[in-house]
Amino acid sequence: MPNPIFKRRIFFLHACFWALYFSFFLYQLSLSRFAEERSLWLLLMDALTHTLAMMSISYLNYFVFFERFLKHRRIWQYLLELALPFTIVWYGTLEMKRWLIDGYSGQIKFLYDTRFMTHMFVSTLFIVAFVAMLKFVEHWLELENRRKELEHETLTAELRFLKAQINPHFLFNTLNNLYYLAYTQAPNTPDIIAKLSEMMRYMIYDSNHATVPLRREIDYMENYISLEKMRLNNQIPIEFSINGDVEQVHVTPLILITFLENAFKHGVSANNPNAWIKVNLSVQGKQLHYEVANSLLEGPQTLESTGIGLQNAQRRLELSYPDRFRLDSQLLDKEYRVRLQLEVA
Repeated sequence: MPNPIFKRRIFFLHACFWALYFSFFLYQLSLSRFAEERSLWLLLMDALTHTLAMMSISYLNYFVFFERFLKHRRIWQYLLELALPFTIVWYGTLEMKRWLIDGYSGQIKFLYDTRFMTHMFVSTLFIVAFVAMLKFVEHWLELENRRKELEHETLTAELRFLKAQINPHFLFNTLNNLYYLAYTQAPNTPDIIAKLSEMMRYMIYDSNHATVPLRREIDYMENYISLEKMRLNNQIPIEFSINGDVEQVHVTPLILITFLENAFKHGVSANNPNAWIKVNLSVQGKQLHYEVANSLLEGPQTLESTGIGLQNAQRRLELSYPDRFRLDSQLLDKEYRVRLQLEVA
């Protein structure tokens, strides 16, 4: 079912065509040799009746005969069905002109000439065919509109799927944290639950929007860091620096947390006293710069070991910020660093 905007575009296309046709036909009449002998009102009536006649046969063909032809592809049936109404309108228009311009007096021989009748026949046929061709334009626009709607629905569904992948991963990690705190009977467990509640509220409600204030995303990340610090007994140095005006910026929700989660997953361990994480976020005009660096756990490290989380983040960036982001990563001997640059609103 075409949407209202599409219908308005089709109506506007047809209205423009007939407005131009009426104006051009009236202009031609004003230049004819009969214009000086006829009043402006008579010229207007001639142009109006001629245009209405062309519209009647054109749209009878457009909505009935040509539509049926496109459905069944029977050319001879189409031509036979169109022949009678086409002849009636063509001949009726001729008679109308002879009455309006000549009053059936026979003084203007041209109106009764075979050449004029042929000219009227060909011009009527041309207009009917041209309006019928607009049906192909309408079908093309409708297909293009459906393609864009389908593309939008597909991208939206993919984004929802990618975000749905984030939530179970976070819940799994956080439940592990809560289990550890409850098992050790940590006194700050109620504070942890409060932070978790705030984070869940953000994930369930705010993340359904296309964009959220950057400040809300930062609060989410700070709560996440607090949970991880408590799990690690504050033994691991974690730096989180923020620069620039972050209050006026909006970003896609949960787009930054993946890189931070990845740093904790592959960079820190309570058994490694040399582990560390550094996070830097800055806003300069419409550019957001985000960098996460972390130490590496002992053992062979590869870029592939960062798992599906970064692939998820890469795809979400492609969908949410097409041609408006740059993502780089660097794997060193004892350090992994990822840099993200976004063009934000």
